[in-house]
Amino acid sequence: MAYTGKAGEWQMLSTIVGLAASAAIVAGGAAAPPVRGHAGYESSKLTLSYLADAGFAAAVKLECDPAGGGHPHPDLACAELAKVGAEVDRIEPAANKVCIHLYAPVTAQITGEWRGTTITWSHKFGNTCEMRRATADLFEF
Repeated sequence: MAYTGKAGEWQMLSTIVGLAASAAIVAGGAAAPPVRGHAGYESSKLTLSYLADAGFAAAVKLECDPAGGGHPHPDLACAELAKVGAEVDRIEPAANKVCIHLYAPVTAQITGEWRGTTITWSHKFGNTCEMRRATADLFEF
């Protein structure tokens, strides 16, 4: 909605709005309330990445509550994290995924905020197949 009053009135109105906002911050504290997602949790913003010893790398942003970001399957990745409380090492490896014994080390990392808690996780796998088998849908990008 646009204000169409005189210039002096506009300046006075913006001053009043600014003072009211300042008073609200002082009265309620400077910290803004946490952003709540649709599930009632704080929004989660994570960076998932992996780096191979051979030099190639990939990274993607993942947002949960609601699911989004650049991950190709954010709903599946967020559901997997929710199932284990963001403790990636608790994910059950896929029993139906077979990997060859080829040593091509890759280090996977997850950093960011999960439902209001800072997380940092890193693990070195023998190859990308082993990484994906152990982490379900998280590193399927």
